[in-house]
Formats: sequence, C-alpha cells, structure tokens
Amino acid sequence: MRVVCAMSGGVDSSVAAALLVEQGLEVVGMTMRLYDARDQPRRGRGGTCCSPAEVDLAQRACEQLGIPHYVVDEQQRFQEAVIDDFAREYAAGRTPNPCARCNEHVKFGPLLTRARALGATYMATGHYARIEDGALLRGVDPSKDQSYFLFAMGKDILADVRFPLGDWTKERVRAYAQDRSMPNWDAPDSQELCFVPDGDHGAVVERRAQALGLGAASLAEGEVVDEDGRSLGTHKGIHRVTVGQRRGLGLSSPRPRYVLRVLPEARQVVVGDAEALARRVLDVADFRRLDDIKDDTPIPCAVQIRHRAPAQPATLRVVGSRATVEFDAPVRAVAPGQAAVAFAGDRVLGGGWIESAR
Repeated sequence: MRVVCAMSGGVDSSVAAALLVEQGLEVVGMTMRLYDARDQPRRGRGGTCCSPAEVDLAQRACEQLGIPHYVVDEQQRFQEAVIDDFAREYAAGRTPNPCARCNEHVKFGPLLTRARALGATYMATGHYARIEDGALLRGVDPSKDQSYFLFAMGKDILADVRFPLGDWTKERVRAYAQDRSMPNWDAPDSQELCFVPDGDHGAVVERRAQALGLGAASLAEGEVVDEDGRSLGTHKGIHRVTVGQRRGLGLSSPRPRYVLRVLPEARQVVVGDAEALARRVLDVADFRRLDDIKDDTPIPCAVQIRHRAPAQPATLRVVGSRATVEFDAPVRAVAPGQAAVAFAGDRVLGGGWIESAR
C-alpha cells in the first residue's frame, strides 16, 4: 500500500514517516514549498517551514528512511489563501487564524489530490491528533494537541488522512528519533508563524496592503478611546492590535487597559478594564460539521476559542452553516476572526469562524 507523508523538515513528520515505513508501507515523502524563504537565515530548526534548511532536513530524513522525496510548489495558493487572508483580516479589525486556514486550503486538499495522483491510498502528517471510526479526536499529548486547527478539512478529506503520532507524546517522538540518529531529532519546535519569522505580523500586513488594494487609510494611525469615547492616545494601526491585548498600546493609565473592540471604519481601538472583556454568546460563521449535528438542536459541549485556551462548557446550536455558542459562564478576550471549535470529550464536533460576541 502506498502512502504519501507530508514532510515539513521537522522531527514530527519525519517520525510519522518512519512509523509508516516500519509498518511495511510504501511511503513517499512530500514537502510543500509555501513561499520563498531563501533569504531568511536559519533559526532554530530552520526558522520557517519552507526555508532551504527545512527542505534539506526533509530530504535527509527521507534518504535515511530509503523513501523517495518530492518538493511541490504551493506558493501561489498559500499566498492567496493564507497570507492575503491574513492581511485582509487584520486590516478589517479581525484576528486571523492562518494555521487553520492553511490546513483548510493548502495542506490537506491539494496534497491529498497529489497523493491520489501518485496512486496513494491515503496521506499522513505529523499532526498530534487522532482519527477513530471516522471521527477527529484530540491527540493524547495535551501540550501538543493540534485538533483545534484541523476542523476545517472536512469529512471527505478526513476519511483519507492518517495521523501516526496521535497516540504519542512529544518526548516519545524525540526519544524515538534520537535512538535512530535522525537528522532533526533535537531540532526545536517552531514558535512563530512560518511567514512571520521575525514576529512582526504588522509588517507583513503592510507589505501586502498595496498589492491587495487595501489602501493606506485602513492601516493608518487612529485613536485609542475608552468605552465612553474619550480619547486616551493613538495606536499605530488597527492591524497591530487584537481583542484582549494589554501590552504595546502605549497608554499611560493607573490601571491595566485591554483592547475590547476594534472599529475599522472609525480606525478606533476601544479599551477598558479586564471585566469588560467578558462575553457569553458567540455568533459563528462557516461552521463545518464533523459529527452528526442536527439543525437547530441544542448540543451540550465544550468550545475552544483560541490556541492554548482550554475548551469551556457551552451549548452549541447550528443552523445551516451558521452556529451560536452560549457559554455556561462568561469567557474573556473573544477575538472575531479566530476559530471556535466544539468538542464532546476528545471528539471534534465541528468548528467555524467567530463573527461576533456579546
């Protein structure tokens, strides 16, 4: 049986490929070049998922495993579906989730199409998640679980994907790779967005603004105001703030101030006390069902609203492609543009994009 394994150059995908080889499968390694990172210095394990250092590590891992390795160009798709979406969302006062968008538009559908063209039965990745009986589940390592980012790939793709590391911890993965002297066994995890290696996401938005016709006005400085509309200072652009942010606002205040709302038309950032961040109800758009969810039926579950945040008890109600989430207790710092993903225990019920909160 032939299997295509997505190879980023990191230790996770390399170990995933090794486990498939151990199972006696015919494995093909495939690395996606998502953008031109040739001018970026190597940092950590390469600094980006597309740098020459990363591609080289993936190639070396495949050579060690005795499997073929291919590099495929997905730069245009990644630019349009991930980077441009990232810029538009921030310029519109929302907080995007590029990792989920990448999984939705680039990493799974297009790669699975290439896998099928090579005669593969399914494709595999190094994500920490599980698939059991057609359902997407959290990975067993809570510190590495990536199911939150995977809800948008859809049921059809889910059926032809495998996650060999779903039952593994990161420590076990590293120990396995070290025992076999794999070239990336001690490579540190990437902590940054692959296309924002210096951490300055505002600069990325500004670089794409002209090409996308966003206009300089949408990224210009504006007022920081309190809930009563009183001016407190000036921000450097709404694309440089997100709901819940406290630091970097440049305000002089006797008490902490947090971003409560971003008003793109007025180019205003509204700030207030931490208590004012509390929200009870979410409106969610483009909801993707991964479970048997009936329309307009209240479903007790737990909903996660950002990476690293624990899922909170809530009631989910889905009608068509829209959903409403009502939390049992108020949650803080709900950022429009982020993903809201519903869980029943470890099982992913579905998810969508936060449109508004109240």
